[in-house]
Amino acid sequence: MTLSHAQVQAQLTGPGQLFEMEEIGDSGVRTWKHAPGHFRALLEMSRFHGEKEFLVYEDEHITFEEHFRRAATLANRLVTEYGVVKGDRVVVAMRNYPEWVVAFSAALAAGAIAVPLNAWWTEPELAYGVLDCDAKVLIADSERAVRLAATGVPMIVARGEAPEGARSFEDVLGEVGADVTLPDVELSPEDPATIFYTSGTTGHPKGALGSHRNLGQSPMTVAYGLMRAVALAGKDAAAAAGARRVTLLTVPLFHVTGCFSALTTTMFAGGGLVLMYKWDPEQALRLIERERVTTMIGVPTNAWQLMSHPDFGKYDLSSLTTLGYGGAPAPPKLLERIGENLPDRAASNGYGMTETTGLAVGNGGPDYQARPDSIGLPTAVVDVRVVAPTGEELPRGEVGELCVRGPNVIMRYWNKPEPTAQTFVDGWLHTGDLAKIDEDGFVYIVDRAKDMVIRAGENVYCAEVEAAMFEHPAIDDAAVIGIPHDELGEEVGAVVRLKPGTSTTAEELQSFLVERIAKFKIPAHVWFREAELPRNPGGKILKTHLRREVLGG
Repeated sequence: MTLSHAQVQAQLTGPGQLFEMEEIGDSGVRTWKHAPGHFRALLEMSRFHGEKEFLVYEDEHITFEEHFRRAATLANRLVTEYGVVKGDRVVVAMRNYPEWVVAFSAALAAGAIAVPLNAWWTEPELAYGVLDCDAKVLIADSERAVRLAATGVPMIVARGEAPEGARSFEDVLGEVGADVTLPDVELSPEDPATIFYTSGTTGHPKGALGSHRNLGQSPMTVAYGLMRAVALAGKDAAAAAGARRVTLLTVPLFHVTGCFSALTTTMFAGGGLVLMYKWDPEQALRLIERERVTTMIGVPTNAWQLMSHPDFGKYDLSSLTTLGYGGAPAPPKLLERIGENLPDRAASNGYGMTETTGLAVGNGGPDYQARPDSIGLPTAVVDVRVVAPTGEELPRGEVGELCVRGPNVIMRYWNKPEPTAQTFVDGWLHTGDLAKIDEDGFVYIVDRAKDMVIRAGENVYCAEVEAAMFEHPAIDDAAVIGIPHDELGEEVGAVVRLKPGTSTTAEELQSFLVERIAKFKIPAHVWFREAELPRNPGGKILKTHLRREVLGG
């Protein structure tokens, strides 16, 4: 028997069920009743998985028990040797190493606010994050440590030589005992837990301050999406819930997708998490075969490149049952390709933001097959609506700004009251994305109201790149635009006008930007224009006009 969406939701969220809901006070916000109230509860729960394999990195395998002991030991060291107290900020800046997970867990278990920084950032960008959050301690890999040394903040260094004055991760950790306990810290769902930096349209990133409730709700939200898709497909939800998931993480842990859709979900469910130093499709194929990976989580680009690799047919991918992606628009063509190359695999497309602690709206199972151009239905604890520029809610089918409300929406921006007031209005998050909602409640992203390019899941805000370009002495005017790309979704492009009597080349301009912005933000295509850039009467550059001009059509 095929169940309706309402029947599935009632079945999954009924009294006594795992996904039972309750309201937070009289706020109108529903929450997962049985979710961990804070990270310490999640970490202590994870210990019950004992000797199950938790983390895999190259030839290293770490069990849940080993991870708990290391995290608890480091948490105690942060408290006793570095003076970390509840609310202090502990920065984590490194690639996808097991130490990232241990450091993140330890910081939160000590009551600190964990601040994962983008490992691709340049030295000035990293320094901004450290100074903006007023970090008490930095935990970095050796590559990031070199870029962070000038900040003067006490530093713990993993995977390589520690700069002068810093201590190695192994030295700080010392002996890890079997009877170690977490430091004595009281936490509540309302306490701040994380700061994830999201690019700002004015050039400086904003620190998204998330609570322990936000964090604790995240694995339940992902699990609900999976169970909803299973139930709608007429399959046994109980059997699916009991199957161990081994997830290949193809995106960085410093992204909310990596942290909340993969890491916290794996901790909660007792699955395995296979880490990659960086995305490489051939390495991904090898790992799927070797580790019997069941799930791959990333951005649409990862699934596309996996299937496009010339050695795709040479590996045993029979264990892979699910491909989940989000963080960037997924072309409907991708679902078609998955059906051709990986038949009988479940694909799902998720929508979320740093400000929604990852997943908020999801499309999977038969829904995704029927509506591949939709991001799906909001999860059961999330409300969505679209509003006009004046703020009133619009009828179904009309395009407006997508707004989201739920227990996953972050507290505020760190030390930025004005952007906070503009973005979080009467309990609703204004996403900046233009969307419509159909009669059945399915959400469709129509366009981005924010001036942004999404390159392989990485947000590139045009104003930031333009600001860096304007530092070049030959630049008179510049506009950054998104250029469609089959694998990456979009690439960064720039149209520039030079000052009279000056000259430069695309290569020289790209080299100039290397020291100023992260590599993924540097324009891959540069067009030079002699005439003035087209603008509307308000002075805003007509980027749609420019895009049409350089691409044709």
